[in-house]
Amino acid sequence: MSMAPGAAHGGKRRRRRGRRGGAINEINMTPFIDVVLVLLIIFMVAAPMMTVGVPLDLPQSKASPLNSDVKPITLSIRQTGQIFLGEDELNDDSIVPKLLAQAKNGTEDRVFVRGDKRVDYGRVAQVMAIVTGGGFRHVALVTEPDH
Repeated sequence: MSMAPGAAHGGKRRRRRGRRGGAINEINMTPFIDVVLVLLIIFMVAAPMMTVGVPLDLPQSKASPLNSDVKPITLSIRQTGQIFLGEDELNDDSIVPKLLAQAKNGTEDRVFVRGDKRVDYGRVAQVMAIVTGGGFRHVALVTEPDH
């Protein structure tokens, strides 16, 4: 007595149900993750380049960094004595008006002075005197941490 295929189930053959041509209900996350990781790498590389537009060789110091939630206004002094607010070059007479125009809290805003380490100390002192003479009381020098 031989049994024909499917005879054990009452003589009916079972059909396999396959998903031929059906819609896939899953979202492929791999391309999304790839794009996010590429963007993360781009921003990690670009972030240090977006600090201040004027390249300077800052002096080194063992002073601890200041903790401040508010972004300060930054003046940069090149080796030649040129003064920059962001990437805009200023002359001595326009420093205070430009600072006041950019300050959100008036003269209570913090002003950072970044001076190249080869600039004349007298020039840095002169710029700081102009800034404090304009009413700004929170003026600080920026240095790089000493290794």
